[in-house]
Amino acid sequence: MRPTLDASPLATPLPLVSPVFIDPVAAPAAPVSSGTPASTVRHTGALPRVLFVDQSGQLGGAEFALLQLAEHCRSHSEVVLLSDGPFRTRLEALGARVQVINDASVSGIARQASALNCLRVLPGIVRQVRALAARARAFDVLFVNTQKALVLGALGKALYRKPVIWYQHDILTREHFGRVQLSVIKWAVRLAVDHVVVNSQASARSLAALTGLAADSVPVVYNGIDASAFDRVDGTDIGSLRQRLGLPEHAWLAGLFGRLAPWKGQHIALDALARLPDAHLVLVGAPLFGEDAYAQRLRDQAAALGIAERVHFAGFQDDVPTWMKAMNVILHTSTEPEPFGRVIVEGMAAGRPVIAAAAGGVTEIVRHGRNGWLVKPGDAAALAEAIAVLRTDPALAQRLAQQALIDARAEFSVERYLERMIDELTAAMQRPGDRTNTQASR
Repeated sequence: MRPTLDASPLATPLPLVSPVFIDPVAAPAAPVSSGTPASTVRHTGALPRVLFVDQSGQLGGAEFALLQLAEHCRSHSEVVLLSDGPFRTRLEALGARVQVINDASVSGIARQASALNCLRVLPGIVRQVRALAARARAFDVLFVNTQKALVLGALGKALYRKPVIWYQHDILTREHFGRVQLSVIKWAVRLAVDHVVVNSQASARSLAALTGLAADSVPVVYNGIDASAFDRVDGTDIGSLRQRLGLPEHAWLAGLFGRLAPWKGQHIALDALARLPDAHLVLVGAPLFGEDAYAQRLRDQAAALGIAERVHFAGFQDDVPTWMKAMNVILHTSTEPEPFGRVIVEGMAAGRPVIAAAAGGVTEIVRHGRNGWLVKPGDAAALAEAIAVLRTDPALAQRLAQQALIDARAEFSVERYLERMIDELTAAMQRPGDRTNTQASR
């Protein structure tokens, strides 16, 4: 199947890479103006008092989305974390009130955990449920941002009796979760959640398949990306920028951003690099959740392929805009469908061409040949071919980057994200139980 190219006044006949398999996509959101300070986001009703709950102390896509919302609502909200870490530090730096309700046994439950393992940590779950319920009584709405937060909030709802809203950041399939976890999520949503908000149409479809909810009844609120953070980085002198970061000044650099994990596909990028003489690969990210062995395998793979001197392991970097602007192209290589693809929008906001794996929420962001380039997930040859196309045709790469920047500002702004999320929070307070549970009972 050939990829469909969107019509554009900038478009010229394009060389096509290997066949691309693309999910059905929703129509792109209508453009809105960007650049409005978050403090001026319009509200249509009284702001609810919100207790935000997240399971992680680490910084991932779900946590970055919550950072923006918690900062905006900091005068009338609190954040409960089920694990301590740098996420707490970032929240507190923004002025958010944070409490950590941690239980080591519960924190260790894996997505693929068995029913027996869940039963073993039942006392810890009970403690956390009670502590969370005690805090929730002082607020109007409980906003759960991750799966464990969802479960604990659902279990304690009879104790605090407040509306529950869940922001779903994941594709709910067996590739990502165990049967027990999916069953628990299903019944938590059907019985205890008043509103579900999803981060993409792809996430909505997985929710519909799991719970029976109508996918079109669940509002989609895309994550917001702060384009101004990229504007503050001067990328005109790319040589000096790279020198400051310790990167080769004159090499052609492909950047891959994200935690080092097998499903993120860094090994696919290494295989592609082996087919591209002289190109360099920069891996920005660190292993989390016990994935250190994978990080070592990547180093061994680079050595075995004879490309170790062209692979740069940068580790975790807080200044993503600067690192992205130092690249010639941004890669996304996930081997499984991505719920959203925050790093893709960041690459677009950096004004760099993006090559992405065509699955899940990614196809709601990237329009092949218009604002980026799509390749089949897990196909190193197709990825190498796409990189070669953009490397040998800088005019094409520039056209894609220009349109990507326009789309990132218009369709994925922080202002749009905050306005829509505040509307959902207000609706959850004013009309508890009228959406999710009604749909689930049909």
